[in-house]
This record gives sequence, C-alpha cells and structure tokens, in this order.
Amino acid sequence: MRQVIIYPGEDGYWVAECPSLPGCISQGITKNEALNNIKEAIVLYTETLTEDGHSVPEDKLELVTV
Repeated sequence: MRQVIIYPGEDGYWVAECPSLPGCISQGITKNEALNNIKEAIVLYTETLTEDGHSVPEDKLELVTV
C-alpha cells in the first residue's frame, strides 16, 4: 500500500501522484479513475524497479496540514 495525493488539475482532470515513488503520476476524468490509474502505475513502477535490480523505496510519507 502507498500513500497517494489526489487533486484537481488545471485541465479538468484529477491528478494522482505517489510521492514515495518519484515521477509516479497519473490522472483520470474522475477521482475514481485517477485512483485506479495510479494503482496500476504503482504496480508497474515497482515491478520495473525490481526487474532492473533496484530497491523499491519505502513509503514514509507523513501528512501535515499547516
């Protein structure tokens, strides 16, 4: 499981990104579509890291509202 940030993009799509996996970003027309797309992106991202012999970073995100 990974923590994900989701927010409305400038183009009207929802953007979802996984901060613990740099560059792992996806989007969708709806929040649910964006979440489903980022789940798939996370799986592919971590599989690629493993296949290339790299370690998968831990998810150490701490959310703080200021």
